[in-house]
Amino acid sequence: MSTKNTIVRDATERYLKERRESGESRGAFETEIKRLGGTPRIETQVRRSPAPAEVAEILGTSDAETVVRARHMYNGDQLVQLADSYVPLDVAEAAGIENPDPGLGGIISRMAEAGFSQTEVIEEVVQYPATRVEADAFGVEEGSLLMQITHTGRTADGRAVEVTVHRPGPGWLLRFSTPLT
Repeated sequence: MSTKNTIVRDATERYLKERRESGESRGAFETEIKRLGGTPRIETQVRRSPAPAEVAEILGTSDAETVVRARHMYNGDQLVQLADSYVPLDVAEAAGIENPDPGLGGIISRMAEAGFSQTEVIEEVVQYPATRVEADAFGVEEGSLLMQITHTGRTADGRAVEVTVHRPGPGWLLRFSTPLT
């Protein structure tokens, strides 16, 4: 498959510190867009609110407040992804991630510095029909199938410290690699 204008989301290495911080990036997305030769731009709104039920269950927070980082992610002027990250309040406060600019390497680097290193990442991918808002944002027909990637980052003791719901628009390639030994 040609990947000339495709955004490649390579789960094999995207969460490695060297990759997230490559070229002064603020996280894996910036690195991916820069590798494509594009111009990454992220609009971030940060708020405190309870997570949706399915996210709260993963985080083990029931109806407790979380820090939500709601992002519109662009390649130049083109919206290419919507992503909402949910972080337990104690982790967010310790890592200082309520600033819209997460700094070098993004929130995963801030969490590691605060003692919440992610040692396991689980990503679940499903298709779903685009809502009217998503269809308008991505320039597709309402009901068109889009992907949703639910990312869960866990610490060595198994605690979920981040759940991010990624909704990429058309034109993404997901790459996964599994060691066989």
